[in-house]
Amino acid sequence: MGPALKRSVKHSGLVGIGVIAGVALSMQFSALAQKPLEAGMPLAELRVLADVYGLIKSDYVEPVDDKKLLTEAIAGMVASLDPHSAYLDQKAYAELREGTEGRFVGLGIEIAPSDEGYIRIVAPIEDSPAWRAGIQSGDLITRINGRTIRGLALDQAVKQMRGAPHTRVTLAILRKGLPAPLDIVIAREEIIQHSVKGKLVEPGYAWLRVSQFQEPTVDDLAARLAALYKQEPNLKGLVLDLRNDPGGLLQGAIGVAAAFLPSDAEIVSTNGQLAGSKQSFYGRPEFYALRGDSDALARLPAALKTVPLVVLVNTGSASASEIVAGALQDYKRAVILGSHTFGKGSVQTIRPLSNDTAVKLTTARYYTPAGRSIQARGIVPDLLVDENADGDGLNALRPREADLDKHLANDRDQEQRAASRDEAEDELRIAALARSRKPLDYGSADDFQLRQALNHLKGLPLQLAAQHAAPALVQQPAKAASR
Repeated sequence: MGPALKRSVKHSGLVGIGVIAGVALSMQFSALAQKPLEAGMPLAELRVLADVYGLIKSDYVEPVDDKKLLTEAIAGMVASLDPHSAYLDQKAYAELREGTEGRFVGLGIEIAPSDEGYIRIVAPIEDSPAWRAGIQSGDLITRINGRTIRGLALDQAVKQMRGAPHTRVTLAILRKGLPAPLDIVIAREEIIQHSVKGKLVEPGYAWLRVSQFQEPTVDDLAARLAALYKQEPNLKGLVLDLRNDPGGLLQGAIGVAAAFLPSDAEIVSTNGQLAGSKQSFYGRPEFYALRGDSDALARLPAALKTVPLVVLVNTGSASASEIVAGALQDYKRAVILGSHTFGKGSVQTIRPLSNDTAVKLTTARYYTPAGRSIQARGIVPDLLVDENADGDGLNALRPREADLDKHLANDRDQEQRAASRDEAEDELRIAALARSRKPLDYGSADDFQLRQALNHLKGLPLQLAAQHAAPALVQQPAKAASR
C-alpha cells in the first residue's frame, strides 16, 4: 500500500453527523460556570489579536463586518481544541437542541468530509427523506443546488442543506460504479427520530435497537421492552443493538445501562478540570430521568436484570454507546459482539453564552466502572465478528477517534499505544473499498452479526472475524451469554 493511499485511509476522519446533532456527543446542558481567570492575562498575545483586527478593518480590500470577524475568531479558538468542541451560532444551537429532543428539520443524512474535498455520506437515517430518495452510504456530495462544495467546510455544507420544511434541495452525487453524477432532489422535512425499536426475531429471542441517545430514549426503551415482554413473557435472550449509534445525551446512556444492571451500580465516572466534572453516575433515576419525576424503568420485569444479553457494536458505535457497552462489559452482564468501537471517551458540556448562542466544550473524560478510559481506544468486543460473512464491509471504511486531527489523548499511556492502527487493519479497510455493498438493514434476516449473536445466546457455533478466529467456527456454551 503506497504512502498516499495510506494517508487517505488514515485521515478520512468522521467529524460529525451534520444534519443531526454532532457525532459521538455525550453531553450535559449547563449554565455558564467557569474557573476564575488566573492573574496575569496574556497581554502580549491579546495585543497581537487586537492589532490583526485593526489591520483587517483598515487594510482589507473591502469592509468586513465587526460581528463576523469576532464570531469567526471565537469559532476558530474553540475549534482548535479538539474535534468535538465548537462555537454554536444561533442556527447551530437551535439544531443541536432539536436533535437532542429527537426532532429536527433536514434531509436525514450522516456526513463526513472526504479526502477528495467533497462530503461523504456515512449513512442515511432510516425512513428519512434522504433514505427514501435512494441516498447510499459512500456516496459523495459534489454540489448543492448547483454550487460546488469542493473545499467547503463541513458546517458550511450543512447550512446549505438546512432550510425550511418542505423546501427542496438538489444534491449532485458521485456513486462508485456509475459513469456520471446523479442529481437527486430531496424535500426537507421535520424528522421525528424514534431512537428505539425492537421486535421478536425468533420465538424466545428479541432484538432491541438504540440508534441515538435523546431525551425520549429511556422512556421509549422502557415502553419497547414492556411490549416485548408482553409478547414473550419467557424471554430466553435479548440482543441490544448499538451499531452506528453515534451517542447523544449522557443521561440516556445511564438509563439504558441501568435497565440491565442493579440500581446501585456505577455506570460511568468523569474527570476534568472543574470540580463539577469529577463525578460518578449510578443507575438511579436522579441520574437518568429527564422527563418529570417518574422512573420509566421501575415498571420493567425483574427478569430483565438477568436475561442473557448480547450487545452489538461496530466502528460507528461512539460515546454514549461506548458508555453502555463498557459498563455492561465491566460487570460481565453482557457479551459484547462486533468490531472495535469509535473511541470517543469525552464529555461535551453546552455552555450558553446568550439566549441563542453557546459553546460546546469538552470538559471531561469518562471512564467505565472498572476505570478504563475509552478515549482514542474504544471498546474491544469479547467476540470479534465481521459485518458480513466474507468481511467487515462498509464498517471497515469508518475512521475512529484516533484518526481525527487534534483528538484528545487517552490519559492511560498503555491504552493510547493500543489505539494506533497497524498495517493489517489499513489493508482490511482498503480491501473493503473493492466491495460494493448496500447499507445493512439492521434486524433483518440478512443481518449476519445479529445471526451470530443469536447463535451465541443459543450456545451454537458462530463465525468470528477471519483475522481473529482460529478456527473460524467456535462453540460457545449457552451459559456464557449471561456472564
